[in-house]
Amino acid sequence: MAKVDVSELVRLRTHHPEAIAEAAARRPRRPLIADSGRLMIVAADHPARGALSAGGDRLAMANRADLLERLCLALSRPGVDGVLATADILDDLLLLGALDGKVVMGSMNRGGLQGAVFELDDRFTGHRAEDIERLNFDAGKLLLRIDYDDPGSLTTLEATARAIDDMAARRLPLFVEPFISRRTPDGTLRNDLSPEAVTKSIAIASGLGGSSAYTWLKVPVTDDPDDMAEVMETSTLPAVLLGGEVGGSVKDQEAAYEKWRGALRLPTVRGLVVGRSLLYPADGDVAAAVDTAVGLL
Repeated sequence: MAKVDVSELVRLRTHHPEAIAEAAARRPRRPLIADSGRLMIVAADHPARGALSAGGDRLAMANRADLLERLCLALSRPGVDGVLATADILDDLLLLGALDGKVVMGSMNRGGLQGAVFELDDRFTGHRAEDIERLNFDAGKLLLRIDYDDPGSLTTLEATARAIDDMAARRLPLFVEPFISRRTPDGTLRNDLSPEAVTKSIAIASGLGGSSAYTWLKVPVTDDPDDMAEVMETSTLPAVLLGGEVGGSVKDQEAAYEKWRGALRLPTVRGLVVGRSLLYPADGDVAAAVDTAVGLL
């Protein structure tokens, strides 16, 4: 992996902060969906929610230079369409020239910090619709976790609907990542990946806002991948699969590929949005992990 010059990034941020907006203005753009009709996005919006772990390393994503190097390598691989991240990371990538001709997705709500008592009151603390428009980015993404026992979910639900409206008014695609979530007895939040829960989350997310014209879904593969065909019949909205948590072994990685492979054949599924499992693969080979995922498409 090519080394990132952190001192140069800091110099630009210190003496020429407008370089970020300038890089965004001159960035060559492309359509969201290329000729293949498929979409392969690398995700790196986890750190802003305090979720820094990957595999067995609790602070894997805490080294920003290392993360940027992995992202630049992933974005350079054939078949990778773009990246999903928060402003701090996308600003660095703009300064590095890594986003030219790529799909750039801004992460909109990162207020539901991992492990916080307010995790389900997931405020929109990231990109706003006007920021995505101003920076000439291509899409937005938001996380919608719904716990029927937590009133914070209602706040997030309403804010999500307004974000969908704001993005649709600008004709900008918005990828909604819905879950039915529950707290364990010790207070840990867990996403329910049963077919009924995933079906319900898709139904709820699909109906939010005044228009669904620019809404995409970002959905997990169910516990049993064979259930996905019926689950994905819940909506006609285009969808991408999310990577989710993958164990730290090569065997776990291969099992994830197999889960994605089957679901990618379904008619509404248009691609993958995967983060930690590709950026921090069990064998350490980022390029090989990304190339394997691209091959599934």
